[in-house]
Amino acid sequence: MLPQLSTLLPPRRTMRWNILASGLLVVGVGGCASGPAELPEPRPLVIRSGARLYPEKSRLQEIDSWFRPQMQNIEQDPSFWIMTAPRDTPAYPWESLLIEGDTAHIGVESGKSREAETAYQIYAHLHLMKEMGRLDEFLPGAPIAEGYPLERAFLARVSDVWLYGRGVFDAEAYEPLEELVYSNESGYLDAFLLTARADEYPEERARWLQEDPDALERYRQWFVETFSREPPGLREEKNG
Repeated sequence: MLPQLSTLLPPRRTMRWNILASGLLVVGVGGCASGPAELPEPRPLVIRSGARLYPEKSRLQEIDSWFRPQMQNIEQDPSFWIMTAPRDTPAYPWESLLIEGDTAHIGVESGKSREAETAYQIYAHLHLMKEMGRLDEFLPGAPIAEGYPLERAFLARVSDVWLYGRGVFDAEAYEPLEELVYSNESGYLDAFLLTARADEYPEERARWLQEDPDALERYRQWFVETFSREPPGLREEKNG
């Protein structure tokens, strides 16, 4: 069972910035579309602490090139389903994913960022494509090995999607995804994942700390400065 989920929402629900993305076309002579979409100038990402990210337009253009085909597949491919369901509490994408055959279920917190559903759908889709043997269609060159390298690659993609949504379409901020994208863009993706999910990846975490014994404290200090709270995986220890 999925934790803390209620009635399922309709599957493949297209969010506001998905719709905008599908309409971004470079119009040529006679009004015909030609070439890739031309994105507007990026907006900086800002969170409550004042920390900012300044995505480059070229980076967002690259994300756009694979994001729209992947969303088109999610919305139009009849061979699978991705179903989202409301939940009462915040959750990182991996906390409420369940795959059953050709269907992926994933929970998204109710009443917060509707746009966040898009990033969670991308995460569910990547996992489903892996199970269906189709991952190379959407993540060429993805790590063949199971476990942490592949999960890291999936969440780096989710981070990119959120950078795109926030930077191009000013998607409403959502804390679990802000933590992910700021960690990724600041070089702390491994620290974020191996702290938040220490029990899932004990060998990778032990190797990370062995290679750099100060890495955890350095990451913790950065996270507290950026988000004014302890990072996931340490909150219970510090605040319990």
